[in-house]
Amino acid sequence: MLLIGGRSGVGKSTVASAVHDLLVARDVPHAVVEGDVLDLAHPAPWEHGVAAANLADVWRRYRALGHRRLVYTNTVSVLEADALAAAVGDRPRVTSVLLTASDDTARERLGRREHGASYDAHVARSDAAAGRLEAAAADAVHRVATDDRSPAEIAAEVVALAGW
Repeated sequence: MLLIGGRSGVGKSTVASAVHDLLVARDVPHAVVEGDVLDLAHPAPWEHGVAAANLADVWRRYRALGHRRLVYTNTVSVLEADALAAAVGDRPRVTSVLLTASDDTARERLGRREHGASYDAHVARSDAAAGRLEAAAADAVHRVATDDRSPAEIAAEVVALAGW
């Protein structure tokens, strides 16, 4: 299991898509799950474990099809590796990658998709997440900078870290 975490605007989804493209080109079976949508609801159901339960359901279906590699993106995934591994079962080998970016880079990327009050809220959450993730992520979590790098370049590094 490859966990890709990081602040908003760091490029998690873009890198996961590039990882997918790279693995497809190498004919490596895998599944990509965007964790942010597994519990996207209002009011937010985070405290009820909905994301982990939904991941377990989704992964069970992929496993039934023979998949053994999972790419999972979520802002705080690298802080929740044990719970996510338990959700997918089979004691997977987990590679956790914290994508990093400067404040300027994250804000520029967020500005491509958010505007007005939404932009301001996303920047505030992104800044808070960056500090929390850096402080709380274990030393074993790989830090990969995304500033001034192409998604394909980052994907190649991330896939190498996973040993895929």
